[in-house]
Amino acid sequence: MRLAVFGLTISSSWGNGHATLWRGLCRALARRGHSVVFYERDQPYYAPHRDLTEIPNGRLVLYSDWEEIRGQAARDVAHADVAMVTSYCPDALAATELVLSGRALRVFYDLDTPVTLDRLRRGETVDYVGPEGFRGFDLVLSYTGGPALDALRDDLGARRVAPLYGHVDPEVHRPAAPQPHYAADLSYLGTYAADRQAKVLSCLVEPARRRPDRRFLIGGAQYPQDFPWTDNIYFVRHLGPQEHPAFYASSRLTLNVTRAAMAAMGWCPSGRLFEATACGAAVLSDAFDGLEAFYRPGEEILLAETPEAVLAALDRDDADLRRIAEAGRARTLGHHTSESRVAELEAILESARHPVSMEA
Repeated sequence: MRLAVFGLTISSSWGNGHATLWRGLCRALARRGHSVVFYERDQPYYAPHRDLTEIPNGRLVLYSDWEEIRGQAARDVAHADVAMVTSYCPDALAATELVLSGRALRVFYDLDTPVTLDRLRRGETVDYVGPEGFRGFDLVLSYTGGPALDALRDDLGARRVAPLYGHVDPEVHRPAAPQPHYAADLSYLGTYAADRQAKVLSCLVEPARRRPDRRFLIGGAQYPQDFPWTDNIYFVRHLGPQEHPAFYASSRLTLNVTRAAMAAMGWCPSGRLFEATACGAAVLSDAFDGLEAFYRPGEEILLAETPEAVLAALDRDDADLRRIAEAGRARTLGHHTSESRVAELEAILESARHPVSMEA
């Protein structure tokens, strides 16, 4: 199967969650004999942080202007079995026009469904959604399940929808030796986002204030200068995926915080959740509808949204946290790897080749 994808980025993991997900998918697709050509606009904020230049059994096409690659893209779409546009693709509307004019299976993959729907309902412009919504696509994949799937049909005219959740490549995210410079009682890895700030304050900053004898660590990009640091909160700037295992291995607990729109809609586990558990970390997460479909709270993952709950989790003994970490890793390796998602994707794409009326 040949896929032509027009996306945000696969070449740089800086400040976005798309790149790591696509890398895992492309490696798993290649192992199953498929090929991907990925079109990515060469953005100035990703270029200095580029940490991938080649796709296994595929091609990465970096371009500065749509017109320079229009002809090449048209040829790749013409030879593809699947042509796909993703959310936040800078040239999504032009790519959509090209994809909808071809004979390949026409797919849109929204890796940001709750944000897409929330912005549209607020009357805001969503640059990657055209005036016809998703009506022209044969299939709309969503990073989010549950009620989001109905909303994609009702609000954006999607004819056929299916969830394709996050995942992890266990060859990249796996247990590692702890490193002193990442040592912490509680760590948090994530790009700064205003709509996560309230939970970061309640689940990390406030616990740090109450336990000055404990060490807390944040890793990520785009944190503002007025972030309310305390003396026992340490910071490391953007970490490439190759550093994630050591980061997770070096703390007793690691925090997962879901973006507000995603938590409100539910059924939207973050990529960090899968990555941290695959690395053997004990994860402390905020709660959202549908989470129990991915991990069993209290057994494979811990839940907390208040400083008191976070401190209670920190007070658990090491053996208890190791048990939770081991159970979480087993669940991830059994159900949430890139390989398992590609198997799901193959089945979804095969089903999408049949008329919508054949669906149950």
